[in-house]
Amino acid sequence: MDTDTATPTVGVLSLHSSAETRAICNAITALGARAEWLREENTAIRIRDGVPELVPEVDVVVNRLLLSKSEAPFEELCLANRLATLRPTLNHPQETLTALDKYGTALALTEGGVPVPDAFLSLSYDAFNEALSDFAPEAVYKTAIGTNGAGTWLVGTEEKKTPTVGLKQAFLQEYVADTTDEAGRNRDLRVYVVGDDVVGAMFRYAPPGDWRTNVALGGDVEDASDALTDEVVAMALDATELTGLDYAGVDLVEGPDGWCVLEVNPTAGFKGLYKATGHSPAPYIAQLAIERAGGRVDEERVRELAASLDDSTPDCAPSSADDDGTQASVGYIEEVTVIGTSGAETVYAKSDTGAGRTSIDTKLAASIGAGPVRDSIRVRSGSVKRGRVRPMVDVVVDLGGERHTVQASVEDRSHMEHPVLLGRDVLQYYHVDINRRADGGT
Repeated sequence: MDTDTATPTVGVLSLHSSAETRAICNAITALGARAEWLREENTAIRIRDGVPELVPEVDVVVNRLLLSKSEAPFEELCLANRLATLRPTLNHPQETLTALDKYGTALALTEGGVPVPDAFLSLSYDAFNEALSDFAPEAVYKTAIGTNGAGTWLVGTEEKKTPTVGLKQAFLQEYVADTTDEAGRNRDLRVYVVGDDVVGAMFRYAPPGDWRTNVALGGDVEDASDALTDEVVAMALDATELTGLDYAGVDLVEGPDGWCVLEVNPTAGFKGLYKATGHSPAPYIAQLAIERAGGRVDEERVRELAASLDDSTPDCAPSSADDDGTQASVGYIEEVTVIGTSGAETVYAKSDTGAGRTSIDTKLAASIGAGPVRDSIRVRSGSVKRGRVRPMVDVVVDLGGERHTVQASVEDRSHMEHPVLLGRDVLQYYHVDINRRADGGT
């Protein structure tokens, strides 16, 4: 195909139905190119007479796979790699793998001289815990792969930890706090890079009672465009280049020794960025893809489109795609995996839309190392006038591959049928089907 004279076709590889995916597809079309949403319903590769054929036919691929949320990240990474052998791919799977691994990202950045927090990873339980004291009094304890704050804890260094959380490798990281907010809240800086340019930046503030700044956990956002210095811009661009990404959300924090990079996200969301800045990265990603395929784009049109976030259902959406905003469903009784700082267990949980928060049995909480204790809640029960005080701990609930980090209350549920009760903190994202039971009961 002569892309200098014909209209390029851009494939957006995304097995989910996020606002970002829809916005990129719409931006591609608005810029005069053709868009194809590559999903299970419409994507195939045929080898015929020694010649590979990709269906649908595209000239370039934008990789938007959310590997950190996938139940089968290796399979999806292989899918992206197959497409990358046939077509130029923005955020190539090999580079995406580096960025997906938070510790691998840190190693790549240190090789290029970009400052990162001190960190430690070991497969040895003894070595892991010997290193804990190096981070006293508090350390960030996190899984190497995770998203939206899931698998990340701020822990005291006097308590022993395991080098794995469930099946995931974990590591220790220096806690670098930036509390320059007037309210004393933790904050970090998200810089969105596309190609060789910074297209937006926002401060993210931790919600009350938490230290994590993730928008998915309720963090606030604020336009940081005027706060960008040449140093910060250079660090964000260098971090994106060193991880080999074409576009990325780079998270930085300013500590006593200056700025350092926390993470580089290959599929960073940008709804929060648009809320803070009124500026969408989608047209810039679309422009980069079109130009990578040899097409030409009107830059004034890109800037015009960036002033809105069109995440409506694109014309290229397969008819069976879950693009109507319909919530996924969850049963009255569901199988969930609960993950703490020292293990994970798969159990049956009861859904209760009348409960504000998730609760977990005391023995199960101890078994998985749920915590640390963040707060306590007083719950009125029966004839006890003042109620009972229950501790609240951080726990990750994996429900059908979607991971939710919540502050769950801990109680003795040994007299109850199910060790976990799912509250509205998790169920708000689902439609509850009271007639469905994963345990086969009635």
